[in-house]
Amino acid sequence: MTDSRVVEAAVRRRRECEKCGLRFTTYERAQTTALWIGKQDGRREEFNRDKLVSGITKACAKRPILTKDIEKIVEDVESELQSLGRSEIPSNVVGGMVTERLKNLDRVAYVRFASVYRDFQHIESFTKVVEDLRDDTDAEQLPLIDGLPPENKRPIRRKRITKNKNTGMTAKDGGIDA
Repeated sequence: MTDSRVVEAAVRRRRECEKCGLRFTTYERAQTTALWIGKQDGRREEFNRDKLVSGITKACAKRPILTKDIEKIVEDVESELQSLGRSEIPSNVVGGMVTERLKNLDRVAYVRFASVYRDFQHIESFTKVVEDLRDDTDAEQLPLIDGLPPENKRPIRRKRITKNKNTGMTAKDGGIDA
């Protein structure tokens, strides 16, 4: 081990392989009692942090949401689940915790996650969630990365490049470049 430090709810350790010299990082968390998630079909599954991170990440794809924000949601949900003091928690409780946090972070990610979590079968149920969001005046949307609303963005103009078959030279918008 080359370095060790405490970061948020874990211990970060930098390690080096004695054989090949490759360096890597590990994160260690104190493991509390095992949490079991009760699925809607009656199955039981051990709580899987990586599975939760993956689901939230998919909902946040192509949105201006930082990885640390996703990690924060997962840590908050995991802490809250541990504080419940129960060994088995229904999956709808976990989904509800995540959707509430996503609703406050990003509305699009919220709708994406809710569509999978609530298993929408009809367009009406999807429309109802969107309408409820419109009615909710407390929810604040994240700004775009550059801060401009979409209607103020100008489209990107690409220059057309043509090549003269006789001379082999290219012309960009009327100018000739060799």
